[in-house]
This record gives sequence, structure tokens and C-alpha cells, in this order.
Amino acid sequence: MKFKLGRLDWYIIKQFLGTYIFAIALIISISVVFDINEKIDKFLNPDVPLKAIVFDYYLNFIPYFANLFSPLFTFIAVIFFTSKLADRSEIIAMLASGMSFQRLMMPYMISAAIIAFATFILNGFIIPPANTTRIEFQNSYIKNKRVEQASRVQLEVEPGVIAYFDTYHAESGMGYRFSLDHFEDKQLVSRLTAGSIKYDSLYTWTIMDYTIRDFEGMREIITTGTRKDTTLTIVPSDFLISVNDCETMTTPQLHTYIQRQKKRGIGNIQMFEIEYHKRFASIMAAFILTTIGVSLSSRKVKGGMGLNIGIGIGLSFSYILFTTVTSTFAVNGYVSAMVAAWIPNIIYTFIAIYLYGKAPR
Repeated sequence: MKFKLGRLDWYIIKQFLGTYIFAIALIISISVVFDINEKIDKFLNPDVPLKAIVFDYYLNFIPYFANLFSPLFTFIAVIFFTSKLADRSEIIAMLASGMSFQRLMMPYMISAAIIAFATFILNGFIIPPANTTRIEFQNSYIKNKRVEQASRVQLEVEPGVIAYFDTYHAESGMGYRFSLDHFEDKQLVSRLTAGSIKYDSLYTWTIMDYTIRDFEGMREIITTGTRKDTTLTIVPSDFLISVNDCETMTTPQLHTYIQRQKKRGIGNIQMFEIEYHKRFASIMAAFILTTIGVSLSSRKVKGGMGLNIGIGIGLSFSYILFTTVTSTFAVNGYVSAMVAAWIPNIIYTFIAIYLYGKAPR
């Protein structure tokens, strides 16, 4: 059966997306006002340029938070617009004319698909570079959350080669009590120890006060020196991990980073895995919350659309809260990152199916 969009379909799509954009503009305007009020003492510092506040921070703040709360805006838009249709008995008239509820859902699903696609593109490719600028501004002028040092770092440089830093300081680029072990068939064949190591540029390091022990059967060959330039396929960002770093990577970069860190045996990457899976889970969220919103608000109730809006906002906030709670479980290691990202969608899918079955026909 060929599907063709009619005038009514375009009307619903335009109203849905228009209400969605209006809700974003309204909430973001309020958020900006509150954010300015919270940070006004920092902004009044003469060292903070106005141009940086406007273009480096708020120009990137707005799309970040708009996309972050996109499920909430989607739900509010559906509830508000559909409740108005139901309150004016327009949905009753549509269904009475022979239109099925399933057919009524089509323009809503098209709108949800547009929002889901836009959210995925923004999340995966546009917002991460913008976050780099925003987070750099925050670290420079508001609160520095950079990770400046690490201790007891152990990672696999390449297969069979294990590096260890007792401490590393980002400001000086210096690591102390460094070791590099080479294994072949699980046997140690060479061990380098050094008092310090300095990062120079991409994959280039300088080892100082070093000792190399090469093991050849029962023989041990010892080489010492004061300075040695070497290449190690690691950079400080591999182990100086900040909680905001995952927000600055595009989706392909995030996937590559996660696989690389897993191979190296670095375990504190839960936030990166959660961020990766949430970007895909957010695609389904638009469809699930739209289904819940239409099913919930398409029936005319005595309390008017205020009751529907109240229930809708409560459900949308519970969805966001549930997502936050499951993410915390993943960070603490109670569940996997994939499970944490998808559990809210799975549970709210059942809610959507139930409400869809109760919707007026």
C-alpha cells in the first residue's frame, strides 16, 4: 500500500516540530538566564573576555543542553500539541471519519524520525567539537576540571609490551619511576627501568637515567645510560582521563578510543562506553516517548490538557532520572554500559505498548 502525506499529515508534522522548537527555545532561554546568574561573578572578572563568553561558551552551551534534553522537549511537544487537538475534539473527528489510530500515528512517527536523525547527527558529529571549545572555556575561566596528574598507570603499549608510570604530571610532561616490559610467549625478554621520562611530541618520549636488562636464556645483558629518545605509541591523554573527555569525541572517535583503551587494559572508561551507547539509545527514545505522548494525550479528559501535560512531564522527568540512575550503576560496575543505556528504553517500550493499546480507536 502506497503511503502519501496529506494536508492533515503536514499540519501535524509542522505543529509537532514547531512546538518542539518553541519548547527548546523557551527552556534554553530560561537555562541561559539561570546559568548567567550562577556564573556572573566569574564573568565579571576582567580576565574573561566578553567575546569568549558569547562565542566560546554560550554559542556552544545552547546546542549542548538543547540536545541533552531533547527527549524531554519531544515529550512536551507531543503532549501539548496532541492535548490541544483532543480538547477541541479534532482527534475524535479524525477517528470518526474512518482514520485509524495507527494511520494517525504516521505523521507523529515521521516527526520523531526527523528529531531522532537530527539528534544523532548533533550528538555524534557536530556537538563534540563544540564541546571542546565550551569545556576549554570552563576549565580556563570557571572551574578547572582537567586531570593534571596520574599515579600507578599501567597499560599495554602494543602486544607484549607493558608500560608503567608510578606518577605522571601533565604540567611538566614528566613521568617518574617508569618501566617498560617486553614479553614473548608470556616470557619476560627485556625490561627497561628509568628514573624519569618526558613527553616531547606525538609518540616521542625521552627516557632519563635508564637501565635495560635483556634476558637471553640464562644470560642477562645490562645496558645503562643517562638519556635516550624513543618512540612509544602512547600519549598522556591515554591515561589522563577527564569525565568530560567523552563529550568532546565524535561517535567514530569514541568507538576507536574505547577499543584502543580496552586493548591496553585501561579500565576506567565506563563514561566513554555509556556515552557511546546513549548516542544510539537516544534514537529510539524519540519514537518511544512520542508513542507514549500521543497515546496518553489523544483522549479528551475532564481535567483538560493540563492533566495530560502534568502526567507527560512527570513521565519524561522519570525517564531522564531513570537514565541517570542506570548510568551511575554502570559507572560503579554493577551493570554493563550497554545495559545501562538501553534499560530505560526497554522499560518505557512496554509502557508505550500498554498506553498504545488503551488509546482511543
